[in-house]
Amino acid sequence: MVRYLIDENLPPSYQMQLLRRKPDITVWAVGDPGTPPKGMLDPVILEWCEQHDFILITNNRRSMPIHLVEHLDCGQHIPGIFALRPKASLGEILDDLILIAEVDAIAEFYDRIVYIPL
Repeated sequence: MVRYLIDENLPPSYQMQLLRRKPDITVWAVGDPGTPPKGMLDPVILEWCEQHDFILITNNRRSMPIHLVEHLDCGQHIPGIFALRPKASLGEILDDLILIAEVDAIAEFYDRIVYIPL
């Protein structure tokens, strides 16, 4: 089952709109109870995603690839990272996230950064 963790740098509308459009989806945001607190370093967030089996949704396209390589070089893994394309609309992004959750295609994103919309 696909579960999403939204990076703290994204507006709360991503989480709210995903839950409004698909109430049965698991989508948490950094800073929510049980998640890493806001201000946590990216490598720690990747470790949390690995331990809890969450795909990270982020707009950090600059340093996240570096953090992923370091994470993998340490023998660790991650269900995936979805980096948002800068010119994509909220609707396009939500459509893809919902489609991915509905087809439960988590294995396709394992240890990868995928740019959304696809």
